[in-house]
Amino acid sequence: QVQLVESGGGLVQTGGSLRLSCRTSGINFSIARMSWYRQAPGNQRDLVAAINRDGSTTYADSVKGRFTISRDNARSMVFLQMNSVKLEDTAGYYCQTTWKSVDWWGRGTQVTVSS
Repeated sequence: QVQLVESGGGLVQTGGSLRLSCRTSGINFSIARMSWYRQAPGNQRDLVAAINRDGSTTYADSVKGRFTISRDNARSMVFLQMNSVKLEDTAGYYCQTTWKSVDWWGRGTQVTVSS
């Protein structure tokens, strides 16, 4: 059974930092492409960052230079380091992977940025 469990969300002031974690099970993590998405109320769910098995990464333009995605294959975990956060970063953040042609999602962790 595939499970993705996010943690690390919370309340942070503008300009601050937060580190999100996603613990996975049920997949061969070392070969999986892992992604972080976010969704604010009334908005669609958008890709924030992704990391491939070889460590190559992709970022949304809105977070380039501020967010960093990384992975720990030994612990089957993926992380999102969020620096210099802005009010517009407020959203639910979701861990995602596609395994055996099925999209799997975590339940999400809320990030709220205050001024």
